[in-house]
Amino acid sequence: MSDRPARRGHGPMGPGPVVGEKAKNFKGSIKKLFIYLAKYKFAFLFVIIFAIGSTIFSIIGPTILGNATTSIYNGLMSKISGGSGIDFGELGGILLTLGGLYVTSAVFSFIQGFITSGISQKMTYRMRREISEKINRLPMNYYDTKTHGEILSRVTNDVDTLSQSLNQSMTQLITSVATVIGVLVMMLRISVLMTVVALIIMPISVVMVSLIVKKSQKYFKQQQEYLGHINGQVEEVFGGHNVIKAFNKEEDTLRVFRDTNEILYHSAWKSQFLSGMMQPIMSFVGNLSYVAVSILGGYLALVGTIEVGQIQSFIQYVRSFNQPIAQLAQVANMLQSTAAAAERIFEFLDEEEEEQFSSHHAKVRDYLTGMDRDVRIPELEGRVTFDHVKFGYLPDKIIVHDFSAKVKFGQKIAIVGPTGAGKTTMIKLLMRFYDVNDGAVLIDDYNVKDFDRSELREMFGMVLQDTWLFHGTIRENIRYGRLDATNDEVVAAAKAAHAHHFISALPGGYDMVLDEEASNISQGQKQLLTIARAILANNRILILDEATSSVDTRTEQRIQKAMNNLMKGRTSFVIAHRLSTIRDADLILVMKDGDIIEQGNHDQLMAQNGFYAQLYLSQFEQG
Repeated sequence: MSDRPARRGHGPMGPGPVVGEKAKNFKGSIKKLFIYLAKYKFAFLFVIIFAIGSTIFSIIGPTILGNATTSIYNGLMSKISGGSGIDFGELGGILLTLGGLYVTSAVFSFIQGFITSGISQKMTYRMRREISEKINRLPMNYYDTKTHGEILSRVTNDVDTLSQSLNQSMTQLITSVATVIGVLVMMLRISVLMTVVALIIMPISVVMVSLIVKKSQKYFKQQQEYLGHINGQVEEVFGGHNVIKAFNKEEDTLRVFRDTNEILYHSAWKSQFLSGMMQPIMSFVGNLSYVAVSILGGYLALVGTIEVGQIQSFIQYVRSFNQPIAQLAQVANMLQSTAAAAERIFEFLDEEEEEQFSSHHAKVRDYLTGMDRDVRIPELEGRVTFDHVKFGYLPDKIIVHDFSAKVKFGQKIAIVGPTGAGKTTMIKLLMRFYDVNDGAVLIDDYNVKDFDRSELREMFGMVLQDTWLFHGTIRENIRYGRLDATNDEVVAAAKAAHAHHFISALPGGYDMVLDEEASNISQGQKQLLTIARAILANNRILILDEATSSVDTRTEQRIQKAMNNLMKGRTSFVIAHRLSTIRDADLILVMKDGDIIEQGNHDQLMAQNGFYAQLYLSQFEQG
């Protein structure tokens, strides 16, 4: 229908996307992420234990190394004074202890990294599974208002960003906090005065980094959003490249891509540039600390307050103290992209879903008597009633005003009318792709709303004008209609659809693999395969939406004969623009502007000399 809600974003030749949204609730997104990760709390506990253990053993190292330096210094001074010199036994013991500490720290770090990787991959697997399941529960209206690229970006870019940033930031956050606390304790143990001097300079870098983080947050959000726009446009252009070339729209497409890519470039450049400024700032502040500590340490060593080796240890601790501060700044930076990705994923997972299951469960209410009965889909005959149906894709834009029709079991019903009259919309209401605003759609006097959606759709076989085949063999694509069908049944369905001949002529026959777009067969052959799939499904109600629009006239005649046999014993709805194909229909519903304006068989409608007669004659007036 032309009155569907417009999609956000752009088409391959349309205007560029809207300007990026403002950054949303950062704290709320991080909080949601922590709640989501609560399932892995025991694994997180082990990560914390091993990370802290690794950090502690690493922190003790400089003190032990300082003792070694002091031992060497004292030995050299003793040798100069005529003493015994360096005690290599004592020095060897110190170095062995130091090696043991570093090896233990490395083992702990390895175990912690192993667990962290497991958590991030389990989270990625779970999140992608939930997104895939969510896609099947979303209402059709959602897909009418979003581009494919936007949805694809949630499954790919956002989940990958979240996984990578979580894997890095979680480890760095724990080790950095533990390192800052541990190093501060060791620095105070050596010299309170030197520690105070070192810490006085730190607030300078903290203030500067905080300003950078605040500035970069909006650019990270914008970068994630426009990455989705880029993906959407590339997907659309790739899918329609033949049309783009046919209309010479390559330059227009490139222009739109350049505009979108320009915004992505600037947001990515600014975010990466701002995050890259943190390391030079921290290095500059760290160098100031080294100078101040070295001067003060030299003075304290001269007056005998501390030993020479402790100066070395303290300088190492200052460096160790600066490094986790820089890492914490990087973690804060990564948290911006983490929050942006998490926000988009949770927005998608929180989207309103269509109701999958009926509240009546096994009971279905008879629309006429109001009594609840035990009804199962296989027990239904296939009578269909549209009772004063009112519907609009948007509540304020009603396109079907008052649609009523009664269809008997086994009848062939043709729905005709100009483009945008509401023909396909009626089929979507019948299958509950959308729910009516008012009135009711009934099957055997039972409201379709009283059935589970998946159970209801077991009644329908469908062949659409837009063919859909997946990457797999021809046999697998036909068997998609009924997965437990035998090979003989697949072949029989193909013969009934007049597809067996061309399949047998293909290399590999039924085992030939269709590529991703099924471009290795013709459009007409694709249509024949979808018809064979519907024949194999053998459903009670058959829906044909321009099913023969892509085949030649001769093939169409053969398919019509096969379809006539197929439609015997089942209710059939045929949407057709070629009125010559539905002359034998039991009932023809003529739609215009969302309402039935005429109904009857072909002869009756021609006798009325009304709108149908005008449509029919207009298709043959030239002949």
